Amino acid sequence: MAVCCFHSLLFLLVSFLLSQTTADAATCSDCFTQSRAAYYPNSHEKGTEDGACGFGSFGATINGGDVSAASDLYRDGVGCGACYQVRCTNSQYCSENGVTVVITDHGSSDRTDFILSKRAFSKMAQTTDAAASLLALGVVDIEYRRVSCSYPSKNIQFKIDESSNYPNYLAFVLWYQQGKKDVTAVQLCETKNFVCKLLDRSHGAVWGSVMPPSGPLSIRMLLTDSDTGDETWLVPTNNIPQDWKAGEVYDSGVQVD
Repeated sequence: MAVCCFHSLLFLLVSFLLSQTTADAATCSDCFTQSRAAYYPNSHEKGTEDGACGFGSFGATINGGDVSAASDLYRDGVGCGACYQVRCTNSQYCSENGVTVVITDHGSSDRTDFILSKRAFSKMAQTTDAAASLLALGVVDIEYRRVSCSYPSKNIQFKIDESSNYPNYLAFVLWYQQGKKDVTAVQLCETKNFVCKLLDRSHGAVWGSVMPPSGPLSIRMLLTDSDTGDETWLVPTNNIPQDWKAGEVYDSGVQVD
């Protein structure tokens, strides 16, 4: 009887440990995912100025030009501005750290999750010669994981989109999105009466409003943890001025860890 109980307890213990291991693996935010990556043609040494995220020329230079288009990770624009560590898996050519890229565009090629800028693709290599070999391959096996975006000398910024028409239509794109959370909703609030309007995602990282509120405006962003689902509203220190102008960039005054 004692032997039977011992085996039963052992079975329950093993089952519990296996279930915990499976659960931990399913929620492992630091784990790498296997995939493939290509790179933009030669005209895109850095990024592209016409990416689907709506960053414009900023999208070609952010993060030193280490940027990428994403396929499923684009997530209808929610993935814009997210950062990923991407490293190729061929030990003959590839470095251990790979490269950290920012998503600025939407696209796929030959079953890839990423189309890196040529600069970023080359930085996955161990040496200059190895980079040339990687570029010659064109498409390589990789592994990737989401990492926190960090811009130590920059606050989150709001670039008023050129399509804006004061005072009837206001659209803006978020620059220097930081941390590891997604911006899943944005509110535009009057600073006097604090009446808020939920904005529509125009496309990519661009948010817009027809007939926006008047006066200085506060922008509130809902940050969502894609792993846990936890949500936090972020209220910037600085407001958009009453006489905002298309093409201008306004500093939020805040950074996110």
